[in-house]
Amino acid sequence: MAAPLMAAPLFAVVGRPNKGKSSIVATLARDDSVFIDARAGSTRDAREFPMRVDQEILYVLVDTPGIQRARAVLDWLQANSADASSRPAAVRQFVEEHRADPRFHDECELLRPIVNGAGIIYVVDGSVPFSADYEAEMEILRWTGRPSLALINPIDSDDFAAEWTAGLGQYFRTVREFNAQRAELTKQLELLELFGHLDPDWRDSLARAVAVLRDERAGQHRAASLLIADLIVEAITFETSQKVPRGLPQEPVQALLFKRYQHHLAERERQCRRRVEEEFSWTNLNRTEEGLALEESELFNVEDWYLWGLDRRSLLTVAGSVGAMVGGGTGLVIDGATGGLLGGLGTLVSGALGAAGSGIAAMRYANDIGEIRVRGIPTGGKELHYGPARNLNFPFVVLGRALLHHQLLCSRTHADRSPLNLRGELLANLDDGLRRQFGRLFADLRRGRKMTERREQLAALIEQQCLQRDR
Repeated sequence: MAAPLMAAPLFAVVGRPNKGKSSIVATLARDDSVFIDARAGSTRDAREFPMRVDQEILYVLVDTPGIQRARAVLDWLQANSADASSRPAAVRQFVEEHRADPRFHDECELLRPIVNGAGIIYVVDGSVPFSADYEAEMEILRWTGRPSLALINPIDSDDFAAEWTAGLGQYFRTVREFNAQRAELTKQLELLELFGHLDPDWRDSLARAVAVLRDERAGQHRAASLLIADLIVEAITFETSQKVPRGLPQEPVQALLFKRYQHHLAERERQCRRRVEEEFSWTNLNRTEEGLALEESELFNVEDWYLWGLDRRSLLTVAGSVGAMVGGGTGLVIDGATGGLLGGLGTLVSGALGAAGSGIAAMRYANDIGEIRVRGIPTGGKELHYGPARNLNFPFVVLGRALLHHQLLCSRTHADRSPLNLRGELLANLDDGLRRQFGRLFADLRRGRKMTERREQLAALIEQQCLQRDR
């Protein structure tokens, strides 16, 4: 018969009001539903936040109210305890006798999970000086007899971290500096491993939690890479069409197709971003239209491409890396009518033209992302098609935007409630070899060659970049 599953470790996050307790809960539980408010005392009742992966609870964090009357509580405990062996029982007695007393509501709320077996995460602010009046609350926590560690959260700075380390060391075996706003995954896992050393009963559970979270992260990168690969394949291959009866003008339909094409790809990028965010447990990400929305002008106007990171130099770098392939047997077709340019914003040219002159010529074709094609239809009239994209830079731009979005998610904790800012450098870490690999895959996808195989290869290459950006 299989052994019963052990209860998930439970940790109460405690400390004074407005010291970042809720931020630490949000980060370690990866839960952006945790209420965070700059005003002191915003948390009034203890609330549990389980850390789940595939419906398995790995551990539970309890967000608690701030300690308000530590000195009065300690006085009561000292008056009702005969010796050290009776101290944990005295703390439990205090909670039972005062749970209906409004004066000690916050203290009872934070002590209740502790006397019921929770470990303690004590949080202080490293940007304010240590003082003796904190010692009463630390003494109360010591009286509980529960395993504990202290975290110095540098809310505004770490100016007084050394003072806190010395003072906290008198009451806690383990003291660490932990920035809830910036702690990357490795810091979070290190904290779980520390707790595993504090109590033998937690060791196996937390070791498993660390392993599961590492595996889950790898799975998130894989899922994100597949989503991004699908987006790029669609950006390269998508086309839209409209029938025009005989005798009706084609120009309004051409404008309609162009707008339809723009809207579809812009919406697909937004959809991809939402799904990647969900993979990384973001459900309430604060976003702005300027930061996240891919407006038509951003995607199809060369002037706006410069605004979010792909400047003229970056375009020419792509040209220098990939342009040599155009005449080198990779299957890319030169559009002779445009002097070797392959569509709008084209800086990828044949070796004969060279990268140096390509940028100047490209600006004349800035908005020719796709092309209008006209076909006759049996019933009379015409069928107009817009797309697929001819521009070779276009998939690089889509890739760069997706990798930037992914990297920002990986470096962001769930305590960070600022708007996601997607203004940054695109493809800054791609060397010439990687650009060529991507360029070859894009070329084959454009020509419909081995689509399933090329999609998998593209996803694998993107996954490598995702892993490198999460370090």
